[in-house]
Order: sequence, then C-alpha cells, then structure tokens
Amino acid sequence: MFVVIVSCAISGFAQAGKDNKSFVLGSIVEIPSSILSERRSLNIYFPEGYNSDDTVRYPVIYLLDGGADEDFIHVTGLVQFYNFEWINRVPKSILVGICNTDRKRDFTFPSSVKEETAQYKTTGGSERFISFIEKELQPYIDKKYKTSSSRMLIGQSLGGLLATEILFKKPELFDKYLIISPSLWWSNGSLLDLKPERAKKQTDVYVAVGKEGLTPGKNPRVMEVDANLLVDKLEGLKNDQLKVYFDYLPDEDHATIGHQAVMNGFKMLYPKVKRD
Repeated sequence: MFVVIVSCAISGFAQAGKDNKSFVLGSIVEIPSSILSERRSLNIYFPEGYNSDDTVRYPVIYLLDGGADEDFIHVTGLVQFYNFEWINRVPKSILVGICNTDRKRDFTFPSSVKEETAQYKTTGGSERFISFIEKELQPYIDKKYKTSSSRMLIGQSLGGLLATEILFKKPELFDKYLIISPSLWWSNGSLLDLKPERAKKQTDVYVAVGKEGLTPGKNPRVMEVDANLLVDKLEGLKNDQLKVYFDYLPDEDHATIGHQAVMNGFKMLYPKVKRD
C-alpha cells in the first residue's frame, strides 16, 4: 500500500524575511517502492482550477529527470504557458516529475559492451524501473488524483533511451512519447536491433535531436544518425495506430536541446485548433 510521506510546497527563490511569501509551484510527494526497494520522490504540478472534489479529469505528463534541479521547473513553465486561455494549445494536465536516485541504473538495460559495464557499475536496471512505473507509479497517480486515460512520457538523453525502450516493449503504458536526444549508443545501439511491439491504440511519438555529433564510448556512433534510424524503424512498422514526428534542431546541442524540443513537441502533438 502506498503512503504519502511528504506533501509540501516547492518554493521559489524567496529570500528570508517576514515580508516574503513562498512561491508555490507544486507538491512534493514521497512514495515507497517495493520493486525498487527504496522511496521515490515526485514533484507534481496541478493545472489551474484543479479540484479533487469535482468530476473533471486531467491527462498526465510523466517527466523523467523530474527533479527541481533537473527539468521539472522549466517543463512546468511550458505546460502552464500552453494552458493560458489565449493560447490553449495543450490540455490542462497534471505533470509528474520523477526525481532521480540513480539514473544510470534506472534508465539503462544491461550492456553487452564490457567497457560500459566497467565504467558504469550500477547500470542495467531499466526492467525494474519500467515495472515500477507500470505497477506502482501509474496506479498510485490514478488512485490519488483526478486523471484521465491520456498519458505522456518525456525523456531526454538516457531518459530518451528509457522512453524508447518502453515504446518498443510496452507501448501501451503511454499514448504520447517525447523522445529527445536518445542515448541509443548504449550497448552499441542494440536497442535499435529489436522489433518493437505493435501499438494497439493511437500513439504519437515525437523524436528530436540536435547537432550533437559523436557519442561517448569505445565505438562512437553519431547521435543524429541513431535518431534517424529510430524514426525509420518506427515508420517502417506501417502501423496506422502509430504517428511519428521527427524534429532536427541544428542550432541546439545535447546540453541545450531540452527546452526547445519540449516546446516543439507540444506544438506538434497538439496541433493548433482553428477558431471561428
């Protein structure tokens, strides 16, 4: 059974003083995981007007690297921006930022490259982390909050690798994927050799990559090439339930692409509605 251990405000950068008030952005919740054998912290943003007592239900955006010192704050800003009534591009959504404890462990499957396993000794735990998302995290969020059936996953770099693995192996866990600069070089690109499971419901996939060049490791690959190979593989499935969007951002690199790609991904996955 899940228990909320902590529930408090995420504060802005208010200085100490009796005249100052905290700037509340969301809530911090800590849940125990029997699958991971640890407690996991979540940063949760609720859209304007959210009320646990009404009947309105909201899509959920799950954000990997979702700590306050990672991507939670700037992605929350984009969600709020596109929620403004004069823009109204992205539906009002609950944003769940999953804070890291060991991202190299959680976001990677076991590598066949000895140099990688020697350098990154805790890697290879993605199967358990995916199980945590499916069997503990999503059920907790759906039970605790007013959620609809729509779920999006955002992952960048190693997070993009994990998002791709979920898309290939358990596509039904989400109906929208934002995969940004995925580290498909892991295990010498072996994930690209897998045949993805066929999506059985409408699934939208946005893949973005910048001008990023060679990957780390003994056998370097080219990030842009791997991203294109991923898109080609998905489009080659000839699955009417799967819609793929590719976005090459030559003015961005691996460090800078995140914000722009999420902004573009939101626009592509939620086309502008013409108003009378």
